[in-house]
Amino acid sequence: MEIVFVASEMVPFATTGGLGDVLGSLPREIAKLGHRVSVFLPKYKKISQKKLTLDLVAESIQIPLGAEIEPANIFSYRNNELNIYLIEHSEYFDRDELYGTPMGDYPDNDRRFTFFDRAVVEGLKKLKIKPDIIHCHDWQTGLIPVYLKTLYQADPFFKKTKTVFTIHNLAYQGNFPPDSVPLTGLSWEEFKFDRLEFYGKISFMKGGLVYSDVLTTVSERYAQEIQSPGFGCGLEAVLARRKENLFGIINGINPEEWNPEKDSDIEAHFSAKNLKGKKKCKEVLQKENHLKVDEVVPVFGFIGRLVDQKGLDILAPAVEEMAKQNWQLIILGTGDEEFHKALRVLHKRHPEHLGLNITFDLKMAKRIYSGCDFFLTPSRFEPCGLGPMFALRFGTIPIVRETGGLADQVHEFNPKTGSGNGFIFPGYKTEDLLVAMRRAVSIFQNAKAMTKLIKNGMACDFSWESSAKKYAQLYEKAERKPLQV
Repeated sequence: MEIVFVASEMVPFATTGGLGDVLGSLPREIAKLGHRVSVFLPKYKKISQKKLTLDLVAESIQIPLGAEIEPANIFSYRNNELNIYLIEHSEYFDRDELYGTPMGDYPDNDRRFTFFDRAVVEGLKKLKIKPDIIHCHDWQTGLIPVYLKTLYQADPFFKKTKTVFTIHNLAYQGNFPPDSVPLTGLSWEEFKFDRLEFYGKISFMKGGLVYSDVLTTVSERYAQEIQSPGFGCGLEAVLARRKENLFGIINGINPEEWNPEKDSDIEAHFSAKNLKGKKKCKEVLQKENHLKVDEVVPVFGFIGRLVDQKGLDILAPAVEEMAKQNWQLIILGTGDEEFHKALRVLHKRHPEHLGLNITFDLKMAKRIYSGCDFFLTPSRFEPCGLGPMFALRFGTIPIVRETGGLADQVHEFNPKTGSGNGFIFPGYKTEDLLVAMRRAVSIFQNAKAMTKLIKNGMACDFSWESSAKKYAQLYEKAERKPLQV
């Protein structure tokens, strides 16, 4: 099949998190299955700065944007088995960040991503790429399925094209004021509650949910959760109506990029058969974070956005108890200023127990994954959660809240049977987290049980191969669907 991926992020071009990681891996895996694969991205400033060898393949395509016409250039970059296409419009994409600044989202994100979506549709025609499937990702691409079922419905070029729309995080919806509707070129008929209208705004995410042929999200558990009020972010009724076409497929990781036997960013290499190097990784990590070097002290790690969703509101209060227990915690990430301030106060109070890195540094991330004993993911909700997968690959045991993809990946360790790969807790309170941490520490103090647990974790297979096959099956399912909405 001719498969076209459309997204706002992709590793290694430009990314802010998990969406970019998925696009960096999944298209390659689909191509390995024998399909022809293209990817469309905005040509951000970050991409231009990489000085890649790009070919201009389409110039000054005329893109309708409200009452105006704006030009788009398309560049191509050949990446092994993929064709990467970059949509250029310097006014919209030549900015320091992808979506906004620390002060908030760019106020013209509606205009930017309306332009991008329309430019992709027009660009496909210009480049004569006739997709069987357009696989759209998150709200930034939500108008593409709408366009194919409305403005381009009678266009013979897209007669056989079907759409798959993946929800990476339902909390980010692309909701804009009604005056964004004319920008899209869509009829006001689309601004209704059963279409794109959402509490008085136009919702790009809802467009994708209503008009795509098949919907997916990034874990089986999350696919069920988002049909309920607690996790549906106001869209649960829309998703429940489409449940027959909604599927959960867990994300994967590239095992070669996350390999403790070869990774050049970690202090010492190790494997499930020989864990000696992991002890060295722990020692160096403690030194780098100005913590006491002591192999009998349990070290917990946290990597992620410092925001409520990731559980910072229950993790930060746990630091006092951790210090009393002589446990160590190393945090890496950036996020809300309130958490930056709170963590800096805790770091001043407990410098011997809290290593704080308010930044994002991939090398430090890998050193945390390889050097910690335990990895904390106490998220309020979590569509997938790649962190525990990376941690397990490096022999670091996850402690996670029982939600979303975390519940699909991590299973409670049973010291009697030796089964399981981590620790889970259902509640969302600091004490719930601490109870799970205490269970983990009790296993840590039993060398034989801890070694068994580490080996269980390192044996887990979270490669993309099986997930990619499930996507390919869904593409075939979408292709067979009747042409009406």
